[in-house]
Amino acid sequence: MSLVSLVKIRGTGKDSIKDSISESLDLINYSFKKEALNIVIKPNMCYYWDCTTGQTTDPQFVAALIDLIRERVSPDANISIVESDASAMKCKYAFKMLGYDQLSKDYNVPLVNLSEAKFVNANFTAGGQSFRFMVPQIIQNADLKINIPKIKYTSGKIKLTCALKNMYGCNPFPKKYLYHRQLDEAIVALNKAMNFNLCLIDGLVVSGVAPRKLFLTMASTDPVAIDAAAAKIAGLNPNTIGHLKLAEKEGLGNAKFVPRGESLDYFARRYPRRSGRKKIMANAYRLLILMKLNKKLGL
Repeated sequence: MSLVSLVKIRGTGKDSIKDSISESLDLINYSFKKEALNIVIKPNMCYYWDCTTGQTTDPQFVAALIDLIRERVSPDANISIVESDASAMKCKYAFKMLGYDQLSKDYNVPLVNLSEAKFVNANFTAGGQSFRFMVPQIIQNADLKINIPKIKYTSGKIKLTCALKNMYGCNPFPKKYLYHRQLDEAIVALNKAMNFNLCLIDGLVVSGVAPRKLFLTMASTDPVAIDAAAAKIAGLNPNTIGHLKLAEKEGLGNAKFVPRGESLDYFARRYPRRSGRKKIMANAYRLLILMKLNKKLGL
């Protein structure tokens, strides 16, 4: 069974976040290799939702990780932040609106739109389905690949968005909706195509029925294990999540895990669960945020 750490973030500042990341890595006995000088970080930037909605990775969490890498690996480590265009989201806008343009300037790290980067074509299968993906060379050639997803409960078929689903954004092909008929298989195939070394969950704010500050950091080298733990926090049975079950079957990890650190139940009790009334409130909140975004974009 794989190790999964759960650490309570004791403060809102970057140093508190860095301490929680450091502790979460120590709990799973993970240490950065000194020779890992070419590093890729994949946050969750699924849309133009601000990080306070729990939908996207907080740039402050990424900044804390960059500080830790430069302390433990090298101040000269080559770190890139990557994302790709989608049918309803363009990186050039997301980077600016979500605070990553400023992060790039402050920390001297490049922002890479994978939809504009060099790639190689490769074939992968999952669940008996075949896929041909564009695999970005920057990911293929990285010494260390770090996945920073969010825990998001969804009311659709997929149920949970976390580490495995975050790899969907590494697919440079913008029209990602074309994979929706085979979504579970596509997610697993993409994780085969781009197998990341480390998963770190930004649980400062989570998106359940409504955004809520959870002050959680999680870490694991196993995306299946960390997704199984995230599912339990969100009140879901990992055995009911199609892409998670398939990922385990296809050898990407183990849904059985050993928790380290804070009790999983501590965070599960605080996760915003879904009910009829709360669902209405959540939809109203998201509509309000979307209206503000449209006004900001001049739409």
